[in-house]
Amino acid sequence: MELTAALKEWAIAIDALERGETILLLRKGGIREVGGRFQVPESEVLLYPTFEHQKPELLKSDYGSNVTPVASGWHPERVRIGSWARITDLWPIAVETEEIAASVQSALLPYHIWNDRFVRDRLQWKPRQPLYLLLLRTYRLAEPREIVYCEAYGGCKSWIQLTEAVATVDSFPVLDEGTYSNLRDRLREIVATLTYTDSGEQS
Repeated sequence: MELTAALKEWAIAIDALERGETILLLRKGGIREVGGRFQVPESEVLLYPTFEHQKPELLKSDYGSNVTPVASGWHPERVRIGSWARITDLWPIAVETEEIAASVQSALLPYHIWNDRFVRDRLQWKPRQPLYLLLLRTYRLAEPREIVYCEAYGGCKSWIQLTEAVATVDSFPVLDEGTYSNLRDRLREIVATLTYTDSGEQS
């Protein structure tokens, strides 16, 4: 299989996905998203690392200490693509009260790399829009690929199409199926306990 569709995410988050330390990403729609809503146009995507918006103060300490801020607009001339992911679930959570927001922060904190401030900021930004939970089963490429950066990859957007395809042959899952399924079920149970949730699986 070859892929050109890619999901942009902080490099430190992709590192955590590749090490099997998390299966969860948090998103809000609204910046260059069709209809101002977060959507998943492809269920199988390459993971494209970004650097310019990484902020150590928004990460748990173990992760923040591994991030060096860069100037706005900075990007490497060549981008390392080391993995792809199958997005198994997309769960929107509507956060209508501060009590619900506090419950979301507390319940999800052990399962991602960000700190309370990051989650609080995400919940408060465009509060009428839901917070989206993405569950990703990540696969590491047998050999990482370096691609040349081009201007089309920049900007505040979640999804891009690479100008060159990346082969995924001989890639391998970072978590075995049982481990991934257990984490997925645990998160599903947590989401079910949160007020006013709606789940929509992608597979």
